[in-house]
Amino acid sequence: MMQCSDSVVSIDRVRLYAFHGVLPQERRVGGWFVVTLRVHYYNILRACETDEVADTLNYADLLTIVRREMAQSSRLLEHVAARMAQSVFDRYPEANAIDVSVIKENPPMGSAMAGAGIELHLINNKTKG
Repeated sequence: MMQCSDSVVSIDRVRLYAFHGVLPQERRVGGWFVVTLRVHYYNILRACETDEVADTLNYADLLTIVRREMAQSSRLLEHVAARMAQSVFDRYPEANAIDVSVIKENPPMGSAMAGAGIELHLINNKTKG
């Protein structure tokens, strides 16, 4: 019988226009962001056997969560990423951990760069009541 020590359901480099930033102009004008979301899920073997989407984490649902949270303006990318992760844990309490990165393309920092951003690794605290 197969065993699974880790598995990930992911959406990779989703590019979205959003209104995040410390400066008021960033929240007014907006800019392009790139989001990668990786959800660690140990019970994936059931989906491997059944071929049923109900037995796994639906990445279309994950994309909906990313779009919803990116549409809500925030000053800090940390806040946006934490909201995304909490929404995923709320929707999929069986998820074990989440890696999420949010990159702001061409941030207003006076230097040419591909982007600047954050990456969080969050573990689902399943002991909270």
